[in-house]
Amino acid sequence: MPERQSSRKDAIRNREAVLTAADTLFTRRESPEDVTMADVAAAAGVGKGTLFRAFSDRAGLLRALYEARLEPIKQAIEAGPPPLGPTAPPQDRVPALLDALLCFKLDNRRLALALEESGSSSPYQVEHYERWHSLLQAVLEQIPTLTDSDFTAHALLAATRADLVEHLAGEERIPRERMREQFANFVTRVLASGPMQGLTADE
Repeated sequence: MPERQSSRKDAIRNREAVLTAADTLFTRRESPEDVTMADVAAAAGVGKGTLFRAFSDRAGLLRALYEARLEPIKQAIEAGPPPLGPTAPPQDRVPALLDALLCFKLDNRRLALALEESGSSSPYQVEHYERWHSLLQAVLEQIPTLTDSDFTAHALLAATRADLVEHLAGEERIPRERMREQFANFVTRVLASGPMQGLTADE
């Protein structure tokens, strides 16, 4: 029993060391592709076998690091006060959720880009996207003037894709606050627009 507890503690300690090392490497390197599993293992002081047992592959490591960085936002969404928390009016909560996601992508540009590029299939089928889409769709359904919450959630999330954020912040050099303002205005227009004249949600 003591040996099992010690082994569990070692696994937790190794996992924390790996996430810390990966966090540092992804922050310092210019391109996410420059960070290899061997780099992370060496920086964390663990063997590659330990790394692969804990995270399976590079995509698994990226997901774990992404989730660790996202945890404060998740807590605010699940149990925090308005405007992110569940008691906020939907018209206030939708812009707050999207602004939080945009800021997270801006603060974690290289990691978010690496995660979205690591998917072996459609980026819309990965777990973190499906979770954001389900949350946003559920809140949008509470706004009576919107008739297609599924499509609207996809369209709004498209504006927070990591490759677009990277292009706007990197190549076009749009300042952070300006980008937030532009996105907030876009979200406001979407939420204010009712169904198109002559069309229904089924058309």
